[in-house]
Amino acid sequence: MKTSNIIAAAAIALFAAAGAQAETYEGVQPLTNQRSRAEVAAEATVAAHSANPYAEGANDSVVAATNGSVDRSVVRAEAVAKAHDPFASLDRRAFYRDTVPAQYNKVRRPAEQRQAAL
Repeated sequence: MKTSNIIAAAAIALFAAAGAQAETYEGVQPLTNQRSRAEVAAEATVAAHSANPYAEGANDSVVAATNGSVDRSVVRAEAVAKAHDPFASLDRRAFYRDTVPAQYNKVRRPAEQRQAAL
């Protein structure tokens, strides 16, 4: 048992010694840029006024707007009806442990609405 403890301690000491490597300090790096302040300021102004190259979809082309075949008032009426429907989000996956609460089971949908939902 003493031998295994000694071997374990030696292994830990070797890992600790290997991990304790010092880094060298090279001081402040000298400037290598030869451009003037005016050139940098002009480049910064151009970059500030251009589009964000890191924005989502920056490389996508502009998609033309599509004209819908449904009237705007019809779409709005459907959205309002869906928003006022108490069963719109009644999905088992929306509840804890995929169980619909008992208070939702008390209210029944009319037969035509149940068929339309399927």
